[in-house]
Amino acid sequence: MFILCFMLPHALTAQIQLSASGYDSHIELKWKDLTGNSFQYYRIFRQINDGEFAALETVFPKDTSFIDFVGPDRSTERFRYFIGQLDFLGNVQELSDTIQVETREFTDDELLEMVQKYTFRYFWDFGHPVSGLARERNSSGEVVTMGGSGFGVMAILVGIERGWISRDEGLKRLVRMVLFLESADRFRGAFPHWMNGTTGRTVPFSSLDNGGDLVETAFLFEGLLTVRQYFQGSSANEVVLREKITRLYQEVDWNWYRKTVEDVLFWHWSPTNQFAINLPIRGWNEAMIIYILAIASPTHPVPARLYERGWAGGNYRNAQDHYGYHLDIGPNFGGPLFFCHYSFIGLDPRYLRDQFTQYFVQCQRQSLINREYCAANPKNYPGYGADCWGLTASDDPIQGYLAHSPTNDNGTITPTAALSSMPYTPEESIAALKNFYRQRGQRLWGPMGFYDAFSDRQDWVASSYLAIDQGPIVGMIENYRSQLLWNTFMTSPEIKPALIAAGFEFDSTTVAIKANDPQEINIYPNPAGQNVFLERNNTVKIDWQLINTAGFSVLRGSTTRLSLNISLESFPAGLFLLRINDGYRTQQFKILHIPN
Repeated sequence: MFILCFMLPHALTAQIQLSASGYDSHIELKWKDLTGNSFQYYRIFRQINDGEFAALETVFPKDTSFIDFVGPDRSTERFRYFIGQLDFLGNVQELSDTIQVETREFTDDELLEMVQKYTFRYFWDFGHPVSGLARERNSSGEVVTMGGSGFGVMAILVGIERGWISRDEGLKRLVRMVLFLESADRFRGAFPHWMNGTTGRTVPFSSLDNGGDLVETAFLFEGLLTVRQYFQGSSANEVVLREKITRLYQEVDWNWYRKTVEDVLFWHWSPTNQFAINLPIRGWNEAMIIYILAIASPTHPVPARLYERGWAGGNYRNAQDHYGYHLDIGPNFGGPLFFCHYSFIGLDPRYLRDQFTQYFVQCQRQSLINREYCAANPKNYPGYGADCWGLTASDDPIQGYLAHSPTNDNGTITPTAALSSMPYTPEESIAALKNFYRQRGQRLWGPMGFYDAFSDRQDWVASSYLAIDQGPIVGMIENYRSQLLWNTFMTSPEIKPALIAAGFEFDSTTVAIKANDPQEINIYPNPAGQNVFLERNNTVKIDWQLINTAGFSVLRGSTTRLSLNISLESFPAGLFLLRINDGYRTQQFKILHIPN
């Protein structure tokens, strides 16, 4: 039987059209079946170099693709494949031709492109067939999500810029989405969290949450305003798209969602339950964009004072240090990393400073703390490390769904956490990407990129994809690579005046997106007695910290000098970490202190 199978590809005119693409560590097969046969399964066969063909996998008739994760460092090997139909008795009915493909080591930029393009499939290939909006998750059927759709429309812009789809294809999909939104349920202009992707009717998120969701609405408009600014052409479709997005934005009654008079915005309102949920939107969390869009509204603006009194009106300022990094705001250790992603896919944090913090720096440090926590691994969870990190909200093997963070950690790593922090921590995030893909891709990599989460502690890998986790991966990696979405959203004429009214300053301090070459730094003597000396090759300002083995910063400072004398006289003997940040990257040196 097997001999017959191997000979058939050369003997028959193939009615199964098979193609293959080789990547860094995997090969993807795709096929189109022209036979019209009724059969039980496809069986995939593979040959490596000059070995024998062997059955690799059996898949269902509905399947049209297969990922063979062969692993890294196999560029010298040759892979050949064919696929066959099996009838209900297990006999071969039809075979494809045999194709050959190879893998090769990808550059960092090629890996980024691969991750973005695969993740983009969630919004393009898996978008709802009627509305085009983003489904809540890969198992949600008719249910589409507003926040995830906002991230998704920005992913479509990335797809156009990267050449994965044409400008016209993207434009037509976006027009369809906006036309659908025009006739969908709205509540004082705000959209619900979930709706039916065919009818546009609200799908309740909970028993009380059956009306407008202001946070989801803001994430949607973060994306739609970016789309509006991107399509500035004179064609009829582009003009209509811009006009309809502007009208939808103008129709959101942001003031209604502060109960018309309060100095804080509320998350939910519905005609049946009113403000029964009664959840004020206060930071630090993912929701900063809500206040910016509400203040910026050309028709229903809220007073600018709501930014300070509402958004920053709770326990916003909370100076703290962890692993040698200082945070100005937020909960201990900063919180889940989606705080640094959702509002900043469009809103550019690089030059934003208010009375509380500089927001790129805040997000960079929060991301680094998240990584340092995973590297330190105080709970000794298996798998955690400097290149396997990222705690944020995601599916969870124990509770179903959980907002993971250093203060709420059960051993679950979520790829979107590190990947969406790419603009803040490029070296650390790329290292995590390589670990997730090359070392864990056999289970973690799928047809739409990385699955949602994994836990070595539970020997668990999610089978799910979520719109709100997929979208930031595409968008934030693009902001690292080209700043496309930041640059586009910030051209919205409503945004800069709103930021100024809210008290923001446009900090001229350079914030690097791509790291420069590291400084040449010499630390001596080591081991050190009463003093340790630092010498370097330029006068770029550096911030430095001396950190003890407990992870606490015991000494800190800044300098623009070429040399620095650090006194260790008041410290006990032991190992210390000297961490140096020049605004582009962090370098660290172990120092053994042996008092004289």
